[in-house]
Amino acid sequence: MVHGRHGGGHDIPDALLHQPGPLSEAQWSVMREHPAIGHRILAGVPALLEAAQIVLAHEERFDGTGYPRGLKGEAIPLWARLFAVIDALDAMTSERPYRRAQSFDAARREIVGACGTQFDPAAIEAFLAEEVTLRAMVDEKCMDASAVSAI
Repeated sequence: MVHGRHGGGHDIPDALLHQPGPLSEAQWSVMREHPAIGHRILAGVPALLEAAQIVLAHEERFDGTGYPRGLKGEAIPLWARLFAVIDALDAMTSERPYRRAQSFDAARREIVGACGTQFDPAAIEAFLAEEVTLRAMVDEKCMDASAVSAI
C-alpha cells in the first residue's frame, strides 16, 4: 500500500493510529473498517451521499486488490479513484508516529510507480497535470507543520 494508515480518527482506536511500529494482522483488520465507518457517518447527511460513496471506495485499488469491496477499474467511482491519489499524497507527505514525512518528489515517484495497480492511469494523468499546484500545497502544509512544531 502506497500511503499507510490514516483511519480517519472516527471509531478507530487512537492506539492504532499512533502506534509507532507495524500493525498486526488483527490491528489491520480494524483499520480496514475506516471506509465503512466514514461512509456510515457521511451517509446520514443527505447532501453528503456522493461524498459517502467516495469515502467508502477510496481504499479500493485499480487492480481489484483493495478494500472493502474489492472493486476493480471502472467499478470504482471516478471521484474515489481521484481522491485515492490525493489521499496517498497527503499521507505520504505527512509526519506519522511510525515514519517520517516523504518529500513531494519521493511521494510522486511512489504514486506514479503504482499507476495501473493501486491507481487509475487517468487519475495519475490528472495528478501529473496538476503537479505544480499539488507541490505548492504540500510545501505549504509542510511549512504550516514546521511552524506548529516550533511553538
